[in-house]
Amino acid sequence: METRFQIEAIGSVQIGEQGTCIEVDRQYLPALTHLRGFSHLQILWWAHLADSPQDRDTLIAEKLFKKGPDRLGIFATRAPARPNPIMVSTIQVTGIDFEKGIIQTPFIDADDSTPVLDIKPYFPMERVQDPAVPAWCRHWPMWQEETMTFDWQAEINFGSA
Repeated sequence: METRFQIEAIGSVQIGEQGTCIEVDRQYLPALTHLRGFSHLQILWWAHLADSPQDRDTLIAEKLFKKGPDRLGIFATRAPARPNPIMVSTIQVTGIDFEKGIIQTPFIDADDSTPVLDIKPYFPMERVQDPAVPAWCRHWPMWQEETMTFDWQAEINFGSA
């Protein structure tokens, strides 16, 4: 079964001296209506730096995590190399300029100029009580706010997968 889709960016990640933000293209500014009041948003973005035939053919990650299994199926990871390099990040909103289409955030795990595909509000009902994860990653942070100070260098073999 081969199904193709056409996806276009609605904006981009901007990281610079002014901080980190999601910049929404002008034509999509009306879509920001009533976004005020949400403390967090889910950002779907395209891992454009991992969009090559080789990256899209990656189905196994070799020793991606220092304390994890030697091999992981790519769907057991959040690695950008995957059949469709669609990523999702939950961000904290620190400000929104509705006229300019700028959503300020302290952090997103995407690179500068990364294409943004969609923005969705984060609702508390999306939390899962007592989620189960494999033993090799149970010591990871339980809350999004803790991920910014967690020592990911000690966990991830950057450059793998």
